[in-house]
Amino acid sequence: MNLLSSTEAFSLSALSLACVGVVANTFQGDGEPVIASLAFSGLAFASSYSMIRWLGPVFMNAGLKGRDMSKLKRTEIPESLGAVCALIYLLTIIVFIPFPFYKDIVAATSGGGNRDISVSEDHQISGRSLHRFPHSKLATYLSAVLSLQSVVILGIGDDLFDIRWRHKFFIPAFASIPVLIVYFVDYGVTNVVVPMQLEPYLGQMVDLGWLYYTYMAAIAIFCPNSINILAGINGIEVSQSIVIGCLLLLNDLLSLYAAPSSPNPHPATDPHYFSIYLVLPFLGVSLALWSHNWYPAKVFVGDTYCYFAGMVFAIVGILGHFSKTLLLLFIPQIINFVYSAPQLFHVIPCPRHRLPRFNARTGLLEPSTTQWQRPPRKSAALLLNLLAGLPVALIKLEKNNLGEIVESTNLTILNLWLVWFGPMREDKLAIGILLMQLSCGLFGLFVRHELALLVFRQDNRQ
Repeated sequence: MNLLSSTEAFSLSALSLACVGVVANTFQGDGEPVIASLAFSGLAFASSYSMIRWLGPVFMNAGLKGRDMSKLKRTEIPESLGAVCALIYLLTIIVFIPFPFYKDIVAATSGGGNRDISVSEDHQISGRSLHRFPHSKLATYLSAVLSLQSVVILGIGDDLFDIRWRHKFFIPAFASIPVLIVYFVDYGVTNVVVPMQLEPYLGQMVDLGWLYYTYMAAIAIFCPNSINILAGINGIEVSQSIVIGCLLLLNDLLSLYAAPSSPNPHPATDPHYFSIYLVLPFLGVSLALWSHNWYPAKVFVGDTYCYFAGMVFAIVGILGHFSKTLLLLFIPQIINFVYSAPQLFHVIPCPRHRLPRFNARTGLLEPSTTQWQRPPRKSAALLLNLLAGLPVALIKLEKNNLGEIVESTNLTILNLWLVWFGPMREDKLAIGILLMQLSCGLFGLFVRHELALLVFRQDNRQ
């Protein structure tokens, strides 16, 4: 798989040349950062697609390879190729830095746009004055780059050294410190709007203070880990991330272009443009990885991609000032985390891998199970019987009818889907989960922009 076909090479070359032309043309105006970001996303796609092909054998020679457990022929394929996409993404958003600030750079370095202005002697000695340059916006952007670099290092370390879950769980919170510091210095708002029904008791706003920063750090922990937990079949990590990214773009468009025109831009305008600048190249590299990771997978994404993708979403939600809206797009991930919690916190035994079980005779996936070496404690047995009665789990009882549980399904949303709808092929399972992700996300945006008006006084679009 290390060589591109002639059709692929021609298509990627044509895409790259077109994107370079678009980027060059943006300098004719005011930089056109959204168009430039779209062009850079195309370049990121072409670069990622090619590098995944070329570096696959290199990764295998370095020992980064794995067997696809859900296939009849468990051949080895390259692993951790998400690191390639993460690094290309970082390079892309670094090269993109001048474009969102192009107008400000021109104005700050040429006398407010007058390139013919004479330079004073004082200017030559002390340097130009950049008091009109939006340093706060640049700091916001650079803090995002720094946090992403930190979490990519975590992901690469996990792929190389297989760090234990309990050791790496809180590391994204430390990676988010640059973002939280910039939020504190530049924005610093810790007030939350109170629903109209509670205003007589609490007022229109409540200041959460340091609790709000704790909440944002929790967002930074949850998003990367939630992508990593909802995994185990071909394409599911990348696909759910692409769906969430597209929903974020839709939310940005609703906030930017559905509002009535006004002479003064809305305060949320710049944060939503910031979101677009980060999400577009993310979709570019993710689509390239998806084309190689979708069923039947030719590469594995690795933990690096999961942490990188989740941190992109966390940064966009925090610095875009819509972290609560972000959670509405993570409804399946929240359900999966809550459903998995008994195993994650070892109330119920948790095996190393909880991916669905492949039945070689039928070629279909079935719910995987955990074997109980001894009867569970009363609390665990009560929980399992409750889940089985809902039903959101399957349990097996001993043949002597003592009622002791000896086997139970692993508590992941992938296994739950198979419990509800029966064994199915791997790609059908992935499509079902993605349709649920899309449906929940669209419902979340509907709640945010329409139903929220039943509880709150206004929406950003007003």
